Amino acid sequence: MSDAARAIEQAKAQEGVPGRRFLDPRVLARIDDLELVARFVVEGFISGLHRSPHLGFSTDFAEHRPYMPGDDIRHIDWRLFARTDRFYLKEYEADTNANFLAILDVSASMGYGTSGLSKLEYAKYLAACLAYFSHRQRDRVGFVSIDTDIVDFVPPSAKHLNQVLHALDRAVARGRGSLAMPLLKISESQHRKSILLILSDLYEPAEKIRDALGPLRDAGHDVVVMHLLDPAELNFTFDAAGTFEDLESGERIPVVPGRLRTRYTELIRDHLAAVERLLGEGRVDYLMVDTSKPVDEVLFQYLLRRERMQTVR
Repeated sequence: MSDAARAIEQAKAQEGVPGRRFLDPRVLARIDDLELVARFVVEGFISGLHRSPHLGFSTDFAEHRPYMPGDDIRHIDWRLFARTDRFYLKEYEADTNANFLAILDVSASMGYGTSGLSKLEYAKYLAACLAYFSHRQRDRVGFVSIDTDIVDFVPPSAKHLNQVLHALDRAVARGRGSLAMPLLKISESQHRKSILLILSDLYEPAEKIRDALGPLRDAGHDVVVMHLLDPAELNFTFDAAGTFEDLESGERIPVVPGRLRTRYTELIRDHLAAVERLLGEGRVDYLMVDTSKPVDEVLFQYLLRRERMQTVR
């Protein structure tokens, strides 16, 4: 048995319903197969619906009916599941197909990682899972990688899942990054209103991030931002004095962590708060992702966030 298959089998031993059986990033680091992971995560997620004993009906939800095996998972009310731990379908939703475009930041800073996977590797698995999930519900899937410009592009299509997975697999982190130009080009080229999922560490001022996303929202796209950060970036878990290097500019500075930890923690907290506030004001769905968390858990959080945003809209 290959290392990838062995790691998957170990993860399969953890039984549970969706949101309860998670694939640890340290396990993912041993699996060099995006399609295998995406299929395992998504199919396991869906099969968990079939195994769930919580399939009852409550007259409190007149616009819902209970989920049954074989139903289209796109109609599951995830917000209601979070509240009741039971699966219901929203009957009023139309059976429509959407464009899903994963936009991956491949700037050099995305190559950083301390918890088994780099931010880029984690983002690849997450994008692969969501592309597979979208394909599974018959949406058209596409992919764009960006730094200061567009690096690679696979147009959305019902037949492009394999091309998307291959493009994800060959993506590498290098060079500087800036969202404005590539996102403007995407807004000008994607004429069909789409779900745009942006995976980035957002190493820009919050105002620049908001402005870069503006053309996408102005074009009528449904924009989701997953802000990926390593736990060391979130908590500044460094002790020994040393030299820190900017992965995009190459600039190096000597640092004594103990003297900077409090100030750094304040700055990262303020940055995260500003990004979440400004993107929320712009009706962009924002999710901060700690790359030490299981990919399955983030997938479930994503579905809950999508449900909440759609309810607000």
